[in-house]
Amino acid sequence: MKKRILLVEDQAIVRQGIKMMVEQDDRFEVVAEADNGQKAIEMMEKHVVDLVIMDVRMPVMNGIEATRKIKERWKHVHVLILTTFNDDEYAVQALKEGADGFLLKASEPDQLLKAIHSCFKGGLSIHEDVAARVVPRLLKQTSASQKDLPLSPRELAITELVGKGKTNKEIAEELHISVGTVKNHITQILHKLELRDRTQLAIFAVKHDLA
Repeated sequence: MKKRILLVEDQAIVRQGIKMMVEQDDRFEVVAEADNGQKAIEMMEKHVVDLVIMDVRMPVMNGIEATRKIKERWKHVHVLILTTFNDDEYAVQALKEGADGFLLKASEPDQLLKAIHSCFKGGLSIHEDVAARVVPRLLKQTSASQKDLPLSPRELAITELVGKGKTNKEIAEELHISVGTVKNHITQILHKLELRDRTQLAIFAVKHDLA
């Protein structure tokens, strides 16, 4: 079955171009489109969606707010930010709201497709130009020592690997456990740390110098 994508972009010409790039991969299908964040929410209510490709600057409701609302209501849905603006603050805000990736529209088509695949595998894709500035910024934020975290050694190891962008399969192979066990541990970790999703866990790992 094809992965169903909602495309949120306020410029119709740009939206059609992105749609053509996405559907070059026959595993993906754009099932709905919206030109602002509010309409994106409305489309989510009408369609079954696996991933949202989200612009940032849009009328009515911007992409950051829309990402937050989508992640609150549809936790299983991935959100990939695709924007013209190479702005650190946008990237930090989007990731804090649960976005699974932050990509610039200047990216090549194959980079977009790779980022989409990465989202579905549980990875965190950040455009290299943005990551070079955003990751050090996150590292400068206040960190807690590992001994203060309510995590077991195994949970700390999994948190570290999530922070490094590893998928569940890669974590399972590295720790010699099953994918199901990894998923169970991550669920428990999110509960202990009061985090919403895997993206927030990855950011937590970076902030606390675990990755």
